[in-house]
Amino acid sequence: MFATLLINIVLVAAVVMIHFEMLNRLSRHCPVLAPIKARHRVVISVFIALFAHVIEIWLFGLAYYWMIAEGSLGSLAGNYHHSIMDSVYYSFTSFTTLGFGDIEPTGAIRFVTGMEALTGLVLITWTASFIFIEMQRYWKDT
Repeated sequence: MFATLLINIVLVAAVVMIHFEMLNRLSRHCPVLAPIKARHRVVISVFIALFAHVIEIWLFGLAYYWMIAEGSLGSLAGNYHHSIMDSVYYSFTSFTTLGFGDIEPTGAIRFVTGMEALTGLVLITWTASFIFIEMQRYWKDT
């Protein structure tokens, strides 16, 4: 249980810091993109935010892969073939709270899945708020 708690703390801290840094740098560099049309600045912001989410999802996916390879921290059952891509796919469905249900967590890994869903929800909402503010700031310039 302690190992799972530690893994959760490290993962959540890492993805929140990645997200913070990406949005912080984006907000500082958007005004530098002034020669670019405002509508394009917003589109660039969206793509950079999506890139940040993909990095965060991959971190969780790699953690699932490692936890399963370790052996005592749980596993994924169902349509899971013990590959990194399956772990990342599972991470995508967990982070976005889509949850197709074709892969199910068992054991301690369930706690990481729950934390990923909660973290993904918060980070996606944070991104939506950021993009909305950027749109308000630059939209009138289009």
